[in-house]
Amino acid sequence: MDDNLPIYRTIIAQVEKPLIEMALERTSGNQIRAAELLGINRNTIRTKIKKLGIDVKRWKV
Repeated sequence: MDDNLPIYRTIIAQVEKPLIEMALERTSGNQIRAAELLGINRNTIRTKIKKLGIDVKRWKV
């Protein structure tokens, strides 16, 4: 099972940032609504946004 862990992390690293950015785009940068759209906690999305260096201001109207 440990052999699959690097593959899992590689795939997550490739899709997580674009997925969060897509959710933010669809919600005009609203982090709470983006978190709901993705089915994750609002604190989780905020942590991931910071970790991934996503600029939320891009989608603010």
